[in-house]
Formats: sequence, C-alpha cells, structure tokens
Amino acid sequence: MPKPRFLDIEYCQTEDTLFPVAMAWSLEDGQMKTVVIAPIEEWLPEDGDLGDVDVDYLAEQGVPLIELIHELHQDLPDQTVYVDGLDPDEILVDLIFSALDQEAPFEIAPITELIMGLSSDALEDRRRQLLFEESLEPQLPENGVYALLLMAQEEGLFEED
Repeated sequence: MPKPRFLDIEYCQTEDTLFPVAMAWSLEDGQMKTVVIAPIEEWLPEDGDLGDVDVDYLAEQGVPLIELIHELHQDLPDQTVYVDGLDPDEILVDLIFSALDQEAPFEIAPITELIMGLSSDALEDRRRQLLFEESLEPQLPENGVYALLLMAQEEGLFEED
C-alpha cells in the first residue's frame, strides 16, 4: 500500500476575497515541501484590503503558479491527498489550477477517510495536541502537514512492508 500524502494550505480570507498564500505537502518518503505562493492579480481585491497579509512579500518571495503546478504534477500525480478537513482546501486547490486552466493531478480527501477509528472531533483534538506538544504554530502549513504525518505514523500507516 502506498504511503499516504498530506497537504495543508495557508490562505488569506477577507469579506470579498479568498486565495492561497502558502502550501505544504508531503512526499512518498515522508519528506515535505513548502512554498509561499505569489498571488495573481485576479485574486486581489480592488480596494487592496487584505488585513495583515503582506502582498509585497508574497510577490517577492512567492513561487509563480506555473512552477507550483509543475511541482504538484511531479510530486502528487494520481494520488489521494489528505487534509485536516478544516479549511477550504478544495476551493483553494481549484483556485490555483483554474488560474492556469488546468485540473489538479490529485484528489483531496479529509483525514477522516484515512484514519477511521476516531471521530472528526477526536482527530482534530489529537492534531491540536500534537501541534502543542511539538510547540508548532498551527497557521503554518508545514506544521499542519507534520501533525498529519505524526497522526498517520501513530496509526501505523508508515510501517515498512
């Protein structure tokens, strides 16, 4: 059985906009990739109000969508990728790929479809507990992926064949 893959997306959400600002995902070997995402013009509100999101930083440090999509096609082809189920991950993935008229090369599923022995509330409690125990900031996508990797490991999903 292939090892599960995980994804988490940090995003900006205001009254009239929603777009991804950073993303992390795991690879087959359990390693992780993290990127800051350069926003495209269509995602930005006309009034420029994005709360505490620094658009200049995203534009300077962010990866262009074409590069991100290329990486995701290489790393996650024909995979089911698990998410914590708390964020609008499917909408955010659709925003990324539809910006360049492409389809995502993977399917998104909530962690509850992978770890079925616990309720979604129990899974979220465990995820939060792991973030706290590891002193990780919950809003960083790499920390979200790391917590999901730890949960999968606890469930024996990374045992060697």
